[in-house]
Amino acid sequence: MTETIKGDAEMNWFNTLNEALESENLLHTWDAIRFGGIEYDNSFSYTYDDGTKYGRYITIYRDNTGRYERPIHYSR
Repeated sequence: MTETIKGDAEMNWFNTLNEALESENLLHTWDAIRFGGIEYDNSFSYTYDDGTKYGRYITIYRDNTGRYERPIHYSR
């Protein structure tokens, strides 16, 4: 049972920003020129204009080892 939980939890962490964003089909929302990168042990949030009235809120966290957590996103 512990291995299953551990395996599921590992799927929420990614080695690159692109992998993390792609896990939620959000890679196209990232503007690398405007946003740059995410510093270690920080989160970054932005609103993507998806054509709805208020857009889509996206936040992503990078831990102190450089891994990225699966992004959280929802309609505003």
